[in-house]
Amino acid sequence: MFELTKLGWSSFQQLCLSITREILGQTVESFLDTYDGGRDGAFIGNWKAIGQEGLSGKFVIQCKFTSRENHNIIASDLEDEISKVKRLVSTNNCDSYILMTNAGVTGKQAEEINKQFQDAGVKYFQIFGKTWINQQILENKRLRMLVPRVYGIGDLSQILDERAYAQTRAILETLREDLSKVVVTEAYRKAIAALNDYGFVLLLGEPAVGKTTIASMLAMAAIDNWNSSILKLDSPEKTVEHWNPNEPTQFFWIDDAFGVSQYEEDLVRRWNHIFPQLSSMLNGGSKVVLTSRDYIYKRAVKVLKTSVFPRLLESQVIIDVQDLTIEERRQILYNHMKLGRQPGSFRTAVKPHLESIASHKRFIPESARRLSNPFFTKNLPISNYYLAEFIEKREDFLKEVLKNLDTDSKAALGLIFIRKNHLQSPISLEVTEIDVLSRLGSNLAGCITALEALNGSLVYYSTGEGQPFWTYKHPTIGDAYSAILSESPEQIGIYLLGVDISDLFGQCTCGNMDLENAIIIPESLFPEVMKKIEIAKSGPYINNAYQGWTLDSMVQRFLSYRCSREFLSRYIDANPDLLETVSQPGLYLSAVSEVGLAVRLYEVGLLPEKNRKAFVNCVSNYAIDGQDLFAMDNEKIKTLFTKSEFTKLIDRVREELPSKLENVRTDFEYNHREEDSAEDTMRPFIDTLEVLKRYYGENFEIDEILDEQTRLMNDWISENTPPEQDIDKTEFRSLESMETVKTLRSIFDDVDE
Repeated sequence: MFELTKLGWSSFQQLCLSITREILGQTVESFLDTYDGGRDGAFIGNWKAIGQEGLSGKFVIQCKFTSRENHNIIASDLEDEISKVKRLVSTNNCDSYILMTNAGVTGKQAEEINKQFQDAGVKYFQIFGKTWINQQILENKRLRMLVPRVYGIGDLSQILDERAYAQTRAILETLREDLSKVVVTEAYRKAIAALNDYGFVLLLGEPAVGKTTIASMLAMAAIDNWNSSILKLDSPEKTVEHWNPNEPTQFFWIDDAFGVSQYEEDLVRRWNHIFPQLSSMLNGGSKVVLTSRDYIYKRAVKVLKTSVFPRLLESQVIIDVQDLTIEERRQILYNHMKLGRQPGSFRTAVKPHLESIASHKRFIPESARRLSNPFFTKNLPISNYYLAEFIEKREDFLKEVLKNLDTDSKAALGLIFIRKNHLQSPISLEVTEIDVLSRLGSNLAGCITALEALNGSLVYYSTGEGQPFWTYKHPTIGDAYSAILSESPEQIGIYLLGVDISDLFGQCTCGNMDLENAIIIPESLFPEVMKKIEIAKSGPYINNAYQGWTLDSMVQRFLSYRCSREFLSRYIDANPDLLETVSQPGLYLSAVSEVGLAVRLYEVGLLPEKNRKAFVNCVSNYAIDGQDLFAMDNEKIKTLFTKSEFTKLIDRVREELPSKLENVRTDFEYNHREEDSAEDTMRPFIDTLEVLKRYYGENFEIDEILDEQTRLMNDWISENTPPEQDIDKTEFRSLESMETVKTLRSIFDDVDE
């Protein structure tokens, strides 16, 4: 059953008010719990209780919370209530009285308590104890959505369908601790609405504000409401790979979709590649939740094809910590402190300061989590000043904690960092990683011991797709580790020895490229990076995370976005053939890596004139033949053209392309594959028509040709698009903003009980 004593008095009162609305069908007027005249809630009207005669008049609802486990309520517990009831009856404010408690209620005590209230003048009395409340939670899915903390304080196997529980058990076990502390916020309600409207939601916010927590609440609600299969994945390709068109209730959850701690160009382009399939998934009834840090998304959105996948813009839920109400902040802090690992003595000492902590401008949910764990507060003096510093300088405090770890613990965190926050278990090390641990003064046995000791504080043991792995308890730990690493050239050198080439490309910059949380490789280590790239290029390279991307394209993207002019100059000197490669980019200019590198080399003055001209000639021919008009549409590519060259391109496209459009369109039709939708097949041609419309739409003859080709294209799409199947799509009932329990009593009153 549900451990209702863990809710705390305020959350229990909110649960009771939710029950009166959802189960008893009454809209309740909430009263102040201190000086409330003996009423936590009240209503005036008619009520037909099940198995009872209809009642009317003035109803009083009172919540009686206890922190004592297995406590049964007795008549003497209610002496204060009886005196208040007599006053309410005398002033004609109480005809019927409903008492709700998380204590047990025996038959004998129920009779005695009922007699007490009858003697006090109440016409009708009803008591609902923990057994009844537990039963309502078990039977009502919407109630659980309204109060999702109950997912974390109950036996999930009792709530969920056996099949759904078995399929998602590994994920659920990792969520339990967080779910027991969640708070329903406005962002959660907006996310529910986005999933209902679009089947998709993108949760954006700064680090540690609760994006993953909201995603876990949505996942839990999906399992509960529809027995959904939850797939928590880490790449765009796996999302499509695991899609089952015959299972419309699948729920896909991808954290840090565009990079864990920094923007990852390859990830963004891989999302672009699967957007057509993602649309099909959503149309088929699947639900998809992505999360991203706001500063990463600001860079990603410049590359993401939102025209192909407009839901990306339509269904964003931006979680701004400043939007958390003071009540939400208090409840978040209370839940973590009440259910955290701090001893009672610490909670008693910190209790007078909790209100000011919740009100602090830099308070975030992660602040509450750390404060509730002794691991982070070992040397923290309990005073307003030091507690404010703990919240204000949370990044510095975390770095200090990591710096003071023992050697094996530091090495263990480094191993997770090298594996990009996903260290598979059982751990199997590469030769270079063994060397790294040795240089750090550790070994595999020491790291395993450290990981087990750190589990639950800095790291945790999780399971994804049936494969167990070690990961950071929170991504901000990886941020702090990266910052420490960047401060030590010696440690960066050790890191380079063990890091996989794809992780190097995703975590580092050669020189300062102003990428947040990147490890900046100093000039003294440029030769080591170049050596590592050449070793990777000389042998076979297989990495499932980069399916469809060659190592050459990964190198080119790394050079384009993560390397200073000094590194580029050295690399070109050592690899002069690269200039010829970027001069002849392949088709699909918006995706190929040669374009970005050509632009970058031109910007820093490293693209020779003959190579610039060759590049311009190549992309111009693509446009004139109607194969790819991206050169006319992209401002960065345009910078490689002289004014006369671009004017010549515009003139030649106007003169030569319109007569070729018929053949261009039929080529796309001929190459259509059954597994692709007709609209996806014609997407490049649609883009071509849009570019031509912008440039030549005022030319009557060209405009007529464009209209005719648009009509023919749309006819073909209609003929080759099967009729939509009538799918019974799953949908949450919307969650209205719940009435806040007004209070003069501090929510933190019982935090140390």
